[in-house]
Amino acid sequence: MTARRTVDNAPARVGYGTLLRTPGARGFLVPAFAARLPYAMLSLGIVLLVLDTHGSYGTAGAVAAVSAVAQAFVGPQTGRLADRFGQSAVLLPSVLVHAVSVGALIALALGHAPVWTLFLAAAPAGASVPQIGAMVRARWVTKLADSSPGTLNTAFAFESVTDEFTFVVGPVLATAVATGVTPAAGLVAEAALTVVGGLAFAAQRSTAPVRHPQVPGTRRVSALASPGVRLLAGAFLGVGTVFGAMQVSVTAFAEAAGRPGASGIVYGVFAGGSMLAGVLYGMVAWRRSARGRMLGSYALLVLGCSTLWAMPGLTTLALAGLVCGLAIAPTLITGYTLVETLVPDGAKTEAFTWLTGAIGLGLAAGSTVAGRLIDGHGPSAGFLVPVAGAGLGLLALVLLRRLLVAPAAGTSVFAGAADAVATSAVTAAGDPAAPGRAVARSGAGAQLVGASKG
Repeated sequence: MTARRTVDNAPARVGYGTLLRTPGARGFLVPAFAARLPYAMLSLGIVLLVLDTHGSYGTAGAVAAVSAVAQAFVGPQTGRLADRFGQSAVLLPSVLVHAVSVGALIALALGHAPVWTLFLAAAPAGASVPQIGAMVRARWVTKLADSSPGTLNTAFAFESVTDEFTFVVGPVLATAVATGVTPAAGLVAEAALTVVGGLAFAAQRSTAPVRHPQVPGTRRVSALASPGVRLLAGAFLGVGTVFGAMQVSVTAFAEAAGRPGASGIVYGVFAGGSMLAGVLYGMVAWRRSARGRMLGSYALLVLGCSTLWAMPGLTTLALAGLVCGLAIAPTLITGYTLVETLVPDGAKTEAFTWLTGAIGLGLAAGSTVAGRLIDGHGPSAGFLVPVAGAGLGLLALVLLRRLLVAPAAGTSVFAGAADAVATSAVTAAGDPAAPGRAVARSGAGAQLVGASKG
């Protein structure tokens, strides 16, 4: 079993060029980009379509929220299945369900169907969103298992930059297609990219992490059993409220200013600030602990969000969004770096999807609350949501920061029936020393269960 990494040691600087020369990396990175781009298009595409067909920001935000909530709760289960059965086995049915669900949502919206029917279509559309970002990060963990901690930190920085780049391109693409062709075209493009990119990524089997099937006589421990994972999920929930409220509020602000097409550009500037910060963050050999960096970047996020509601025009709003975005990528990079140290092998994809799902859940809450505030009090009121959501996340991190400490080496994703684990290990490996290691792993897994109950 790979030894636990320590993120508090100062890593050596690793360049992006060195990272991209990792054997097999480019083979999964290219299709992964196409497959994760729709993640930044789905919520905004829903908002633009439902706003056009039903005429309410509140309704549009609520439908997008249902999709995001479904993604937030089903996504980690998808990650857990990917850890157990393999990424390709999960991706193939997911992309097909997603295409059908998005098609149904488009048809219902264009037919001016009752709002509750839109919710029924939005739920499976969100639940079937492929967890590409988490799967790519799990592949990096596998590929870089024998590398220095600095290499993995650079990989997570690269992934955050890629995420943010999709949030630059995605909203602009969704807005351009929806306003330039038809409001439904944004979701059509989203579904097409999901199918093509998802299937191409699933075909890259050689770089996928090894499967961790259920060991007879044991039960699998959820990554959420770790208190540190739960804390980071709560913090990412706050980041998600920033994303969700920004999408709805920027759209409403641009509409009120008479320039609806500018909403994608303003949101793209916000994401661009995060992308720039992520590029620079990944180039630094940090000597400060990851926990300290997490608290610092999150505090900057709250500070940046506190100015959004007071901006008088689109230009000043874009500048404020740029400042706010500068704190996003460092927060996400550090969070993913920390969570990788908090769970054993066999639960890493699930752990990454809990963080991604928390962002989606926060996005749902942020878009819903912001939509209601905008309907009742105007566009600027929606910008109160990011500072409130991020502020609560910062409070949780400050009060519970002691939980962000990696457990002792040797933890396992399985718990219970130590004898069965030992027997299984001996049978599979023929190693006389395996029983002792298996018992140790089972005991550590039981400690994780105890922590979850505590």
